[in-house]
Amino acid sequence: MSPTGCRDGAFPSYGPGMNETALTVHQTARPHAFPTTEHFAFVESAVPEPTAGSALVENLYWSVDPYHREMMDDVPGGFALDAPLEGRTIGRVIASRTPRLAEGDVVFHRQGWRTHAMVTPEEIRRLPRFEGVPLTAYLSVLGGTGLTAYVGLTRIARLQAGEDLFVSGAAGGVGTATGRFARLLGAGRLVGSAGSAAKVHHLTREVGYDAAFDYHDGPAADLLGTVAPDGIDVFVDNVGGGQLAAAVGALREFGRIVRVGTISQYNNRDVPPPRFDHADIVEKSIRMEGFLVRNHREAQEELYEFAVPHLRSGRLAPDETVVDGFERIVDAFLGMLRGENTGKIIVRDHTQVPSAYGRDLEPSS
Repeated sequence: MSPTGCRDGAFPSYGPGMNETALTVHQTARPHAFPTTEHFAFVESAVPEPTAGSALVENLYWSVDPYHREMMDDVPGGFALDAPLEGRTIGRVIASRTPRLAEGDVVFHRQGWRTHAMVTPEEIRRLPRFEGVPLTAYLSVLGGTGLTAYVGLTRIARLQAGEDLFVSGAAGGVGTATGRFARLLGAGRLVGSAGSAAKVHHLTREVGYDAAFDYHDGPAADLLGTVAPDGIDVFVDNVGGGQLAAAVGALREFGRIVRVGTISQYNNRDVPPPRFDHADIVEKSIRMEGFLVRNHREAQEELYEFAVPHLRSGRLAPDETVVDGFERIVDAFLGMLRGENTGKIIVRDHTQVPSAYGRDLEPSS
């Protein structure tokens, strides 16, 4: 393997008019702690020809997400070794042998971590055409990230206007979307945690959080008590660990905990679960519920109806870190796990996508 992680030599070129080579990322080994570039390989092959009933898609945008780290382990439904990985992706049809997909159609599908994908009409979702909405939004606030935040607030927490909210991992994709949506839904005091002073600044100056803290600065219970001295009504948890324990102590009567993720344990399965006073759950009538966004796909249209008007008006701004170049997708993923991004991290094929989104890249109707 070369230093770039590409088998059989240097990272090959590809771009407009150069569609003879396809690249796919494979996982080559199971990480025992934090993954590295050595756990992945870029595999080169010829771009396939579409078969009857299918279409060839050239991918334009890739989503790398925290759940991908869980799938790297030997778990049911996880990534197979030495096989193409999966992920949310937006691409453009470049060849078709089905009347249901035309060349030039821009579609969403889940065959990510590769430059090209063979899809059937059943495997794609056509993106609605919303004027003034960039394609990246369909992977951030209008995609699985935004849907997670929306479902967590409206269907799991059942957030009411004026209620106070604490969000852990608040500067990530789900955390920033949760904060912006909660503000639009009329939340009361909004507080969050993040991993650096710069992210805390972004949350309070840009996203709409009333206060935030860097979780490195001390015990989570003390830090949360400082920014939310009167307690909280809802906790949206992306992290787990000590922040979950702190939130249990800070929740008021009839408080709700929405479990989205446990990123603090993804790279160390031996970390013991957080310790908190379980009597609080009973005495304060606290409800804790986790969910997977894939079980709430019916809320997608509802999310569009809620978010798109705010995107158009400017009241809602996607928080995105965009990384240029498919060759950087593994680095982008590892950087996300290290907390180097603010908002949703998206990888973009800069050889195919213009800096301004032209009509040729508008979603298909």
